Amino acid sequence: MNIKDLEPKRVFEIFEEITKVPRPSKKEEKIRKFILDFAAAHNLSAKTDEVGNVVIEKPATSGHENAPTVILQGHMDMVCESNDKSFDFENSPIPAYIDGDWIKTKGTTLGADNGIGVAASLALLTDPTVVHGPIEALFTMDEETGMTGAFGLGEGMINGDILINLDSEDDAELFVGCAGGVDTVATFSYNRSFAPKDFKYFRMSVAKGLGGHSGGDIHQGRANANQLMARFLFNISGKHEVQLSEMDGGNLRNAIPRAAHAVFGVHTSKKEEIVAAFNQYVADIENEYKGLETTLELTLESVEQPEFCIDLGTSTNVIRALYSAPHGVISMSRDLEGLVETSTNLASVKMAPDNKIVVTTSQRSSVESRKWDIAYRVEALFLLAGAEVQHGEGYPGWQPNLNSPIMKMASDAYEELYGIKPAIKAIHAGLECGLFLQKYPHLDMVSFGPTLRDVHSPSEMMNIPAVGRFYEQLKLTLKKVADTKK
Repeated sequence: MNIKDLEPKRVFEIFEEITKVPRPSKKEEKIRKFILDFAAAHNLSAKTDEVGNVVIEKPATSGHENAPTVILQGHMDMVCESNDKSFDFENSPIPAYIDGDWIKTKGTTLGADNGIGVAASLALLTDPTVVHGPIEALFTMDEETGMTGAFGLGEGMINGDILINLDSEDDAELFVGCAGGVDTVATFSYNRSFAPKDFKYFRMSVAKGLGGHSGGDIHQGRANANQLMARFLFNISGKHEVQLSEMDGGNLRNAIPRAAHAVFGVHTSKKEEIVAAFNQYVADIENEYKGLETTLELTLESVEQPEFCIDLGTSTNVIRALYSAPHGVISMSRDLEGLVETSTNLASVKMAPDNKIVVTTSQRSSVESRKWDIAYRVEALFLLAGAEVQHGEGYPGWQPNLNSPIMKMASDAYEELYGIKPAIKAIHAGLECGLFLQKYPHLDMVSFGPTLRDVHSPSEMMNIPAVGRFYEQLKLTLKKVADTKK
């Protein structure tokens, strides 16, 4: 069976088409054209703003013209992570396939985050069985790497009273709050020196970690490849002179880094000690992550002498800073049981032009002051290590409203359909809802979606039966809104 033949058929037909449209963050031109062409083909009014967001408008079904306007909202871009670094996300379709009750991919992210939200919105706009009031379907750009679309949403693009965010990842759960976030970037400047000829050089690699979403999966205790790399380098640098030539790890600020590597040298007389130390290190890591990181690989191989190394002072500071940088859960919420309140992700380490090493971290919290507290702690650490530090603009959290009318309608819809009262939750991941609420304080909002697993990683998958339940819940929720009046 093909994906397009699954039920609800219209949703999966559109989702399969979306998997064939390249849509990396900040490069949404092709998916934007797909959405605009879809609107034109179905005689729907569409508009865009200066940053590239799209809104499609659909009039109410007959007799429901006076119902509140509902904004259906999802984002166009996807996280691009692959086990094969040569995979071309800018030009290649996603290799999605069916495996039992799940849609999976062959070594890349699936893009169900948030392709399924986009597909559901487009399906609803063309589904003659749906009873609804006026609809504005909002598709934002660049949610994954800065929420540029939500920040820059044009004046007059939306006029609705209710917003349903379709970017959640758990069936039978409604989300009414989310964390805010801010990125912190540390930049080290180094001098180059010729690599010593009497040294033996190695490439230490960490690969095939689970990775995952730096918000939704941060509490899982998964390995951070950057810190595994730094930990070994720190361990051996306490006993030997280590000449660091290269390091690289992680890619995206909102993904737990799955892979990293470093090229370094030690005096030739110490090479056997280094190999022995590494073997012991691998045994320690395998024991620490036993039963969790089942595919994690740590390797050490000999390499040719590089031409240059990083000066010893800077390399020492970088290694110490990476090893000591906080990563993971900082605190748990006292208001909602099981909710991570504050966390930080040591996201990426990159060699940059002009003899720079750039370290990117991402901080999240549902408490604004604590978001900045952990960001400033990260800043203080890297300042002590001699780096220049800058913070991004950040984005606000979404304070839960447990008296929300749309939350109650969505909850009642699910319970009527499936006999289960959905859980009401907040999410540690960032949603665009906080920014929408800043611009439009009157909005009544809720977020829900089908079950996704391992988003932001090549293991991302989507549960097929949950998509059907999600779509039926969305249809009934729209009908409940349509039966009310402003």
